[in-house]
Amino acid sequence: VYFFGWRSLLVLAVVNAAGFLTEFLFLRLGSRRQEPVSSAVFVTNFILALSLPPTIPYWMAALGAVIGVLFGKMVFGGFGRNPFNPAMVGRAFLYVSFGAHMTARWAQPFWAFPGGLARFAADAATGATPLVAAAAGAGPSWSRLLFGGTFGSFGETSAALLLLGGLYIVWKKAASYQIVLGALAGFLVPQTVFWLAGVAGAPDPLTALLAGSFLYGLLFIVTEPVSCSQTTARGRWIYGAAWGLLVVLIRSFSAW
Repeated sequence: VYFFGWRSLLVLAVVNAAGFLTEFLFLRLGSRRQEPVSSAVFVTNFILALSLPPTIPYWMAALGAVIGVLFGKMVFGGFGRNPFNPAMVGRAFLYVSFGAHMTARWAQPFWAFPGGLARFAADAATGATPLVAAAAGAGPSWSRLLFGGTFGSFGETSAALLLLGGLYIVWKKAASYQIVLGALAGFLVPQTVFWLAGVAGAPDPLTALLAGSFLYGLLFIVTEPVSCSQTTARGRWIYGAAWGLLVVLIRSFSAW
């Protein structure tokens, strides 16, 4: 709300309503067991909503929630049986279907007090995300990356807030520390090598860590307890390291 105005809460409400109704209707109309809606659907809804750009149309955000809950979880049997992170199924659908809205329509966040507390929505302004700007050698200051004064999705702009929330769920053992540390190592080692080797578009490791959605993905997406590797400690380390390495490779050499 502070960065992007009260519209962010309305998007969150729309996504929660769409996700809840999707699971409710599926369980009532498509299942003989008449199970109650799981509270996990709200985790899916929050993760999806916070991964969306501030200018996302309401209907588009709702559609992402419907697709994510229905095709990311319910068709596989519901809670605890999803092979993929449902929130990211919805986001991937939106990314493929509405690329311009997802990647090229950003809002300038509020910075000076009272920020978005006194506004409904931030002004739409197309601009490069911090990761794109950093790759071009013109990234924002570390203070803005830390505290959120940059272009980006609702929940990814403030590294400090992400770390606070992430450390909390690791401390409460809702997220695996092996996955988190493995992913950090898998990310920082090749990122440092690419930076020292002068690979085009590879920013320094600290900027790469703070910019973009890496921390959001690291702490709240890759640690999703159903779809991640949970069988063995070694598996969690390997899973996290592989994810971190893939992020570096995609950022450095892909057209995404």
